[in-house]
Amino acid sequence: MILAKTALGHQAMKDRSVPLTPRQRSAFILFDGRRSRDEVLAATAGMGVAAADIDAMVAAGLLVESAAPAGAVTPVPPAAADAASAASARTPQQRYSEAYPIATQLTSGLGLRGFRLNLSLEAASGYEDLVQLAPKIREAVGPEKYASLDRALNG
Repeated sequence: MILAKTALGHQAMKDRSVPLTPRQRSAFILFDGRRSRDEVLAATAGMGVAAADIDAMVAAGLLVESAAPAGAVTPVPPAAADAASAASARTPQQRYSEAYPIATQLTSGLGLRGFRLNLSLEAASGYEDLVQLAPKIREAVGPEKYASLDRALNG
């Protein structure tokens, strides 16, 4: 089942009007309308996220089943010859949508050391905000781990 954030979910993330545990918050961030419930559970299993945590967010109206077709979960990469034109044709919103989960994964892997960086990332409301935060993420995680975020933002 593919889940996506609702308008209430987006608002709750910004103003923290709905109390979420840290592990629920980590899982909530990963729901982007393209990842399945099982994918998010697998990605957050090390943090102790359980199916009950996701069920609670659905019950609270923060997440809803997405109407995205199953084929949209894993987009087919463009052919090598078309890669440059496909990348340049992406809108800032598409770049943000692709880069935000990567940035979240990178900063969440920093533990307490990345707490302030996580807060800054949650406050990022668009592509431009994420681009401004990118150098700090690179400094924190190193150039090797940062490469995937750089490709999502600039590739």
